[in-house]
Amino acid sequence: MTKTSSSRLPEPRVAPSVASTTNSHLEIDAVTKNFGSQSVLKGVNLSVAKGGTTAIVGPSGSGKTTLLRLIAGFENPATGSISLDGSKVAGDGVWVPAHKRHVGYVAQDGALFPHLSVGKNISFGLDPASLPGGSRGVKDRVAELLDMVSLDPSMAKRRPHQLSGGQQQRVALARALAREPELMLLDEPFSALDAGLRVATRRAVGKVLHDAGVTTILVTHDQAEALSFADQVAVMRSGRLAQIGNPFVVYTRPADRATAEFLGDAVILEAWMEGSLATCSLGGIPVRRPPAQGRVQLMLRPEQIRIAEDGPIRGIVVDTDYFGPETTVRLKLAVPPVLAAGAVADHRYPGGGEIITIRHWNASIARPGSELFLRVVGEAVAFPIEDAAAE
Repeated sequence: MTKTSSSRLPEPRVAPSVASTTNSHLEIDAVTKNFGSQSVLKGVNLSVAKGGTTAIVGPSGSGKTTLLRLIAGFENPATGSISLDGSKVAGDGVWVPAHKRHVGYVAQDGALFPHLSVGKNISFGLDPASLPGGSRGVKDRVAELLDMVSLDPSMAKRRPHQLSGGQQQRVALARALAREPELMLLDEPFSALDAGLRVATRRAVGKVLHDAGVTTILVTHDQAEALSFADQVAVMRSGRLAQIGNPFVVYTRPADRATAEFLGDAVILEAWMEGSLATCSLGGIPVRRPPAQGRVQLMLRPEQIRIAEDGPIRGIVVDTDYFGPETTVRLKLAVPPVLAAGAVADHRYPGGGEIITIRHWNASIARPGSELFLRVVGEAVAFPIEDAAAE
C-alpha cells in the first residue's frame, strides 16, 4: 500500500518539551490558544536556538500561523508562556506588545504599501533622529538594506507594482530587517511565487538571514521548503507539534505514519517483526529501534527501493509517470520465494500484491506489464499496529 490521503488524521502525540539552554532564543512552554469554543493550539512546546532557523510545517488549519502570531505578539496565549532571550513576553500575567519584542514579520503577500516607493516602504518606521546623519542616514540605511537583499539601489524610487514577485518579497524582507530585529518570522512568504522563482528567492532570503545572524522561523505547508530551508523542523498537526528535529531525522525517522506521509511520498507495507528484522513482500529489511514485535507497519521512502539486475524481489509494472529528471513507477509486488515456501507462508506474512511507487532516472526501463527486480537500500521505520495479532 502506498501513501494515502485522509481528511481525518489521527491526533499526534504531544512533542516533548525541548530542554532550555543558554543558547536558546525562543522558548514556548505548554502554550494553548482558543478562538471561542475551538481549540487551535493544544499544549505546544518549542525551543529555537539563537541564530538558528526553524520551519513549522503542517497542513492548512493545523495552527501554525496562529502560533506565529502568538510569537509576534499579535495574539495572546490562553495558557502557557513565551520567552525571548530568557525574558517572558507572554503568559503568567506578562504581556509585552509586538512593537517591543524586536521581532520582524514578513507576510505571504509582503504587505508593501502600494502608494509608497520601495525606499519609503523600507524606511517606514525608521526614526531619522536615531540614525547618524538624520535623513541622510535613512537613505544610507535603505541603500545598505537593498544591497543586503541583492537589489540595485536605483530600485528605491520604484513602486511595488513595478517589481517582480521575488523582488517584492526581498523588499518586504529589507523592511523587516530595517529595525534590526533579533527574531524574524516568515509566514509562507514564498508560496505565491512561481516554482523556479520560489527556490531562488528562498535561497537568497535564507542567505541574508544567515549572514545577518538573525534567528528565523518559517511557517509553510510545503514539505520540501521546510526540509531545505531550516536546520530544525517542527511538524504541526491538529494544534500540536507531532515531531521536532533536524530535517534528516524527521524525514527518515518520522514519529508516526501521518507524519511520514505528510513529509513526502511513503511506501507503507505490512510486515512481521522478529528482533530487528522486518519481513515483508520486499524481503527482510532491518529496522532501527523496532517499536514492537510481531505485526507492524513498515515505512520506506521511494528512493530507498532500487531496480536490480536480478534477485528474489520482483514487481510487475502497473504504470509510469514521466517528470523529466525522474520517472515514478507503480509496481505490483510479487511474493518472494522465501515467503511463498510452505514452511513460512503462514498468517504472519502478507500475501503480496501490494502496489508501491518507486522513482528511477531512466524512463525507458519500465513498461507497463514488464517485470522488474528490486532491492532495498538502508533501514526501514516500523510503526506498531495496536490490534496486531500475536504470533
